[in-house]
Amino acid sequence: MTGSLFSSAMALRPVDADDACHVFDGELNEHWTIGPKVHGGVMVALCANAARTAHGGDALQPVAVSANFLSAPDPGAMRLVTTLRKRGRRISVVDVELMQGERTAVHAVVTLGEPEHHLPGETAPLLSANPVVDLMAPQPPDDLAPIGPGHPLAGLVHLGAGCDIRPVLSSLPVAGKPLPDGRPPVIQMWARPRDLAPDALFALMCGDLSAPVTFAVERTGWAPTVQLTALLRSLPVDGWLRIIATCVEIGHDWFDEDHIVVDELGRLVVQTRQLAMVPAG
Repeated sequence: MTGSLFSSAMALRPVDADDACHVFDGELNEHWTIGPKVHGGVMVALCANAARTAHGGDALQPVAVSANFLSAPDPGAMRLVTTLRKRGRRISVVDVELMQGERTAVHAVVTLGEPEHHLPGETAPLLSANPVVDLMAPQPPDDLAPIGPGHPLAGLVHLGAGCDIRPVLSSLPVAGKPLPDGRPPVIQMWARPRDLAPDALFALMCGDLSAPVTFAVERTGWAPTVQLTALLRSLPVDGWLRIIATCVEIGHDWFDEDHIVVDELGRLVVQTRQLAMVPAG
């Protein structure tokens, strides 16, 4: 199914352009939803692609995306309106509005630059506190089931046709079974697209891939993200991406959720932090 592929979800059709503003049409169909609404991470990736394309599709990548979610669109046609705020030699900034009809769903500010370089004979980072490498193997265990028909998360997460997503269910409370002793969740999952090697845009989407950490306190309803900031630290190599999702505090009204995304070589690829609303009890 072509419409289920990640490359199709990221496809943009130019509509209008001038020196500062570019307009594109895109579509996010039912394969890119959480419940009935379009997945937030794929909207972040599409905004990043619009900014990069409007800038000229050169070597610059979306190294930071700050996204405010203003409404939750239904699957279907989207329009993306970009405005160039700064064109620099190393850093450029593009505003993006993702719209459905006359309503803006996402307002994003995308910073374009060059992520961390990885060259032959490279040295290790000057400092690293990446927890994923010690926690997760480069590839998922053979017996870890992908999200698809019959999976406990299949009714909520509909990305399985375009992505191979393998969550560790023992780290994600399901069916009303919270983690013991009230300890905070460290949700683990592996993911890769089905039609191509993971790239910057897929990695950005993975920065919002986990089910809400509020599952740990038996709040499993709709948890709308209000603001998400994503950092693209480096470009992934071909293979599985490893993802952990954690939080600092789940309040009665608000919760935070952090994602760390690492590639098969153990390189830090994406970091995200979001502020979201706690589902009703």
